[in-house]
Amino acid sequence: MSEGDTERALILKTLRKNGYTVRDITENDMAKLYIRQIVGGQPGNNGDEQVYRFEFPERPSALMNFLTHMGERWNISLFRYRNHGSAFGRVLCGVLVPESDKSEFQSFLETLGYPSFRETGNPAYRTFLN
Repeated sequence: MSEGDTERALILKTLRKNGYTVRDITENDMAKLYIRQIVGGQPGNNGDEQVYRFEFPERPSALMNFLTHMGERWNISLFRYRNHGSAFGRVLCGVLVPESDKSEFQSFLETLGYPSFRETGNPAYRTFLN
């Protein structure tokens, strides 16, 4: 265990011992990559919002491909793009998907072909953006 891990464990233990509810999101990719920059969200967010992380190929047509496949079926409620010179761009995207469209949205994700990770239930999203 590194010195940082030991210190974090001690801090968490102390906070819990003193009655604080603590959620350790140290290893949460969504929190590390996005949340620290966009904390805020909209109070009373629509319950239909689905939040996904995507890896867009780093090429000029990647966003257009995403939007073309998605069409005009759903509204984008959140879109955050990050790139640090890698072969792919990191995207955090919220999409308003009614319950009746869930299977169609899943088909869209499969057809799109970009790696995607569902983050709607992520504690960092629930705590800071929802």
